[in-house]
Amino acid sequence: MAHLIAGMTMSLDGYLADERGEFGMLYADLGSPAGERYLAASQAETGAVLMGRRTFDLADPDSYAVDYEYQVPIVVLTSRPPEVAPRRNDRLWVTFAGDVGEAAATARELAGERAVTVVGGAQLNRQLIDAGLADELRVDVVPVLLGGGMPLFDAVGPARLEKFAVDDVGQRTGLRFRVLPREQA
Repeated sequence: MAHLIAGMTMSLDGYLADERGEFGMLYADLGSPAGERYLAASQAETGAVLMGRRTFDLADPDSYAVDYEYQVPIVVLTSRPPEVAPRRNDRLWVTFAGDVGEAAATARELAGERAVTVVGGAQLNRQLIDAGLADELRVDVVPVLLGGGMPLFDAVGPARLEKFAVDDVGQRTGLRFRVLPREQA
């Protein structure tokens, strides 16, 4: 079964976006050589993407099949799928699932032997951890202090994690944790 990787990029003080909902300063390095290598490694291991509806709605739904950085199937957790299916291609199509368990199972099936990567959605990440569906948590910390905004770990847990790697990628510090089964938490 595919490995499900939850997580996001956050500021050093624990926020995914500032109080206005802006998050661009957390991703300013992705155009750098280190950022490009980081993204390429993530693309190589990813067989399917799992995202929440708000993250999905940040882009024109038809643009995913044209220029999304992960050209793999996307599963969107939502109780309100769009009436018209988004554009697709031979590698990328969008599936909608109504609950977090169904979304995770569908994404794992679509990923095959590769990983499921969670892209965006603090609430989705919290739900996956709380439901014991995440195998790994990756938190990339960027040396920026936002001073407030949307926190990643608000109202999540309890969960026990086991650190297995720390990666330095340009200005980012990537923290990698196994999410331990509930009986070990």
